[in-house]
Amino acid sequence: MKINKNSDGSALTLAVEGRLETTTAPELEAVVKNELDGVTELTFDFANLEYISSAGLRVLLSAQKKMNVQGSMKVVNANEIVNEVFSVTGFSEILTIE
Repeated sequence: MKINKNSDGSALTLAVEGRLETTTAPELEAVVKNELDGVTELTFDFANLEYISSAGLRVLLSAQKKMNVQGSMKVVNANEIVNEVFSVTGFSEILTIE
């Protein structure tokens, strides 16, 4: 998995590539934990994300909870497989997905 960070003032975009699963989720969790100070707009760009597991969903839920307090969060460019996971798990009701 690869994470590209793009910060623009109080907006942060995290472009995630590869597979977000049990072995890679802690890496994204660490980035989210360390990068959200002062961020009011968080965007996850999943254009190159191939797969997300429950471990990845847990990271997104944690980020959403934090951003509910300090701003907004959205997921963009998710593929059909990732969107299906969001739909089946109910995350499509929790997250802002564009």
